[in-house]
Amino acid sequence: MANASWGFTPTVPHVDRTRIFPSIAIFRSGFYSPDRISKRVSCASTANGADKLSPSESRSPRVVGKGCKLVGCGSSVPNLQVSNDDLSKIVDTNDEWISVRTGIRNRRVLTGKDRMTGLAIEAAKKALKMADVDPDDVDLVLLCTSTPDDLFGSAPQIQAGLGCKGNPLAFDITAACSGFILGLVSASCYIRGGGFRNVLVIGADALSRYVDWTDRGTCILFGDAAGAVLLQACESEEDGMFGFDLHSDGEGNRHLNASIKENETEDLFGTNGSIPGFPPKSSSYSYVQMNGKEVFKFACRVVPQSIELALQNAGLTRSSIDWLLLHQANQRILDGVATRLEIPTERVISNLANYGNTSAASIPLALDEAVRSGKIKSGETIATAGFGAGLTWGSAIIRWN
Repeated sequence: MANASWGFTPTVPHVDRTRIFPSIAIFRSGFYSPDRISKRVSCASTANGADKLSPSESRSPRVVGKGCKLVGCGSSVPNLQVSNDDLSKIVDTNDEWISVRTGIRNRRVLTGKDRMTGLAIEAAKKALKMADVDPDDVDLVLLCTSTPDDLFGSAPQIQAGLGCKGNPLAFDITAACSGFILGLVSASCYIRGGGFRNVLVIGADALSRYVDWTDRGTCILFGDAAGAVLLQACESEEDGMFGFDLHSDGEGNRHLNASIKENETEDLFGTNGSIPGFPPKSSSYSYVQMNGKEVFKFACRVVPQSIELALQNAGLTRSSIDWLLLHQANQRILDGVATRLEIPTERVISNLANYGNTSAASIPLALDEAVRSGKIKSGETIATAGFGAGLTWGSAIIRWN
C-alpha cells in the first residue's frame, strides 16, 4: 500500500479567468504538505445561469489560500421517533435486548411525503447560516448518500433547493457509512487542487426504505437523518484538514449489502420467438443484508489502524486528539476503538442512543450536536472515521474552526 502526500505544481505565474488545475497525485492514504501546495490558485464557476453563459465563460476567479477549514455545520432529522418499545410491538425484541447489544434506544424515520433531500437541504441551510455564507457563494455541493431520491442522484436537487443561482456543480458520492469521510477528503481536493472556495459536504441517508421491518437483526439498527458541513479555503496557518486514510475491500461485500434483484413478476412479453431474456425484467434493491458479527470484527480491526495511519500522515500522535468521532453504528464498536486507541470515554462523541445508525449522516449529525452544545470548541482536533458497506473505511484528522 502506498502512503503519500499530495504533490502540486510549485508555482502559479498569474491568475486569469481560466480555472487552474495543478498536477495532483492522490493515494489511498496521505496528508497535506503546505510546502508542496501552490500559494495561489483561482476559482471560477458559472454564475448567471446556464442559459445565459457559454461553456467557456465563467465568473471572475478568486485568489484563495492553500488550506481548508470547517466553518459551519448543520443537521436535520425526521419528526417521527421510533423507540425500542415501539419496535417490540412489531418484532420479537425489547428495549433491554436492543440497548445492551447496540446502545440504541430511539431512531428517527421518514414518513408520508417527507424525503431525504428535504432533510439534506435543511441541514445544508443551517451549515451555511453558521458559516455566514450565501448560497450563491457555494462552489460545489457533494451529497454523500446511498439512498438518493432519484436513481440518477439527488445533489442537483439540493443545489436547486438551496437557491444557488450560480449553478455550481453538485453530485452524489456513494460509499455507504464511509461516505461522509470520502466527501470531506474530496472537498479538500477540490479546494486545494481546483481552486474552489466554499464546498458543502452533506451526509444524508434514509435506510428505513431498505430495512426489513420484520427482521430484528437489522431493523433495530437504522434511522434516517442528514448532516452537513461547509469547508472553506484558507491560508495554511488556519488549515483544518491534517491527514486522512482511505480503503475498500470488495471481498467483504458479502457481509453487508443491499443488492439489486429482479422483480418476481410475470413475463409480460412472453417469448414469441424473441431474443431470450429480452426485454429484461424490472429490478429493485433488496433489503439490507448484514452479517453483524463479521462487520463488528471488521470495524474493531480496521478503524484503529486507519486512525493511526491518518495521525502518522498528519505528523501527529494520539495525544493530539481532543475528540474521537466515529460513525455511529454500535456503542460496542465505539468503546472498542476508543480502548484500542487509549482514548478516555469522556472524549468519545456518541449520540447513537437517540438516532441509531444513520449511515453517511451519522458523523456530521453528531458533530453538529457536539458543536452547538458547546462540547466541541474552536481549535480542537478531532479524529473521525467511517466504515461500512463495500466494504469501505477511512479516517480523517480535522480541526474544528
